[in-house]
Amino acid sequence: MNRSNSNTYTSPLSVQHLSMRYHHKPVLTDVSFEIPEGKTIAIVGPNGAGKSTLLKGIMGLEPSIEGLVSFFGESLDKKRQATAYVPQREEIDWDFPINVLDVVLMGRHGHLKLWQRPSQLDIDIAEQALKDLKMWEFKERQISQLSGGQQQRVFLARALAQQATLYLMDEPFAGVDVATEQAIIELFKDLKSQGKTIVCVHHDLNTVGEYFDWIIFINARLIAAGPVVEVLTKENLNKTYGGRLSLLNDLTEQMYRSQLNKAHDTD
Repeated sequence: MNRSNSNTYTSPLSVQHLSMRYHHKPVLTDVSFEIPEGKTIAIVGPNGAGKSTLLKGIMGLEPSIEGLVSFFGESLDKKRQATAYVPQREEIDWDFPINVLDVVLMGRHGHLKLWQRPSQLDIDIAEQALKDLKMWEFKERQISQLSGGQQQRVFLARALAQQATLYLMDEPFAGVDVATEQAIIELFKDLKSQGKTIVCVHHDLNTVGEYFDWIIFINARLIAAGPVVEVLTKENLNKTYGGRLSLLNDLTEQMYRSQLNKAHDTD
């Protein structure tokens, strides 16, 4: 992928004309958007729409056919320390023999020189991240001994310890317990208060208007992108999900309107 070295783009993340394939089959075609700073942004679409592929393409983890991606107007290599990525939990080898604190300390590696051991400051930052995610008491536990929600919080703590400015997360709410969901919501609020930007693949339409400021609708191509109050519409939902969307009954429609009104009132 070509990646920008110019300062033309100043948004935290700019994607221009990104196209991707998977096993020779087109997955994403000509996707372009720019996101604002200091917002929570959901990438939403049906299964197989290319949401996770989009994040991996942005991070250079999957090859693209064409496209330009910039981070704060520069290449990923120049902004890697400022960009944290949290993959889906299913992609992690949870049987790897490592404890919770050591996982979180991995978030500090970008701040260290080659072969340099973590300093006391690095350890303090990692420990604080665990406390923020309410995982401090598990710091010596092997990651294989944790529940799914606890494992998710550990990897969020690793991203938090990185002290990034832009966070890319692939379905952080998927399959987690209520306590973990609440911990993630509180983390979002805290990061936003610091001016950080959060981009998440998200699958739950019932909470997208509550948890996020912006939405990017994807179904093999960009359907729409913008603030919740402008983009979360019946028209865009139908364009994105088509006949597969069964939630648009009168009750759901009223819920959407209520969420939009609440979001508008807090602006």
